[in-house]
Amino acid sequence: MKKALVISGGGSKGAFAGGVAQYLMEKENRSYDLFIGTSTGSLMVSHLALGMLDELKEVYTNVNQETIFSNSPFIVKVVAGEKVVSINHLNTLWNLINGRKTFGESKNLRNLIKNKITKKMFDDIKKSGKEVVVTVSNLTANQIEYKSSNECTYEDFCDWIWGSCNYVPFMSLLEKNHCHYADGGFGSLVPIREAILRGAKEIDAIILETEVTQINKIPSKNPFSLLFDVFDFMLAHVERHNITIGKLAATNKNVKLNLYYTPTVLTTNSLVFDETLMRKWWKSGFKYAKSKREELMSEFRPDILTDKEIEEGIDDVDNLKI
Repeated sequence: MKKALVISGGGSKGAFAGGVAQYLMEKENRSYDLFIGTSTGSLMVSHLALGMLDELKEVYTNVNQETIFSNSPFIVKVVAGEKVVSINHLNTLWNLINGRKTFGESKNLRNLIKNKITKKMFDDIKKSGKEVVVTVSNLTANQIEYKSSNECTYEDFCDWIWGSCNYVPFMSLLEKNHCHYADGGFGSLVPIREAILRGAKEIDAIILETEVTQINKIPSKNPFSLLFDVFDFMLAHVERHNITIGKLAATNKNVKLNLYYTPTVLTTNSLVFDETLMRKWWKSGFKYAKSKREELMSEFRPDILTDKEIEEGIDDVDNLKI
């Protein structure tokens, strides 16, 4: 039976997904034939396909703004112990003066991908028989595309991963094959249906948002924060649509689907990369997956009783007449 691991987009929140995946693969000994990622998920799937969890954790718990941005459109300040994000007007103006199409540049992320996802890793994935797929949004053709490790060269695969992660207009725009590509999450934030179309019969999907909206947005203070709010609104609805379609497809094709949401709101700006917070989120993901698996097992295994069921059972025994 073909099994798939799907990881949604979510920027720095990918650290939480790493913790969930580590628990599933190391403690539950779950193995997968297919790995599909969008945005930050696309950064993770190559390591996960090869079981390189320690190496992935090292990457996700040691990145910062400089690791990702070659020209960051943000300024991160600490005010009263809290991180506040504002726009770096000088960097943004510099990009516009130089004729660039975006407010910021993420060329450092492209270098990181090349350094951490090596040619040897790519070749090992092909030899393993596992398939790694990343999601990109083709803005020119107005369509979602899925790029498989089985159909790419190494250089192309690195480009597709980078393109999948580029949250334009704040990060670089991938120009390839006479088309413009951007974050895969703009069209397919949680590619559950694609996993089903590729033959998966059991899917673990890690969704880097809460299941129910838990916060209200504060009023926008400038055009940039308004743009973020608009994007968040659209992506939230893309995510719900993807999950609804995924659930329907899973029901129709008799696919077992396990969903892992974040239990709390991790951050309101996933383009801020804080090493300390990301280490914390990795641990939180590991603990959450453990509690979630125990919950799932209690639902499907009749030999595991809840405290209430045990108490009711004792009452029934006490009331028996022999």
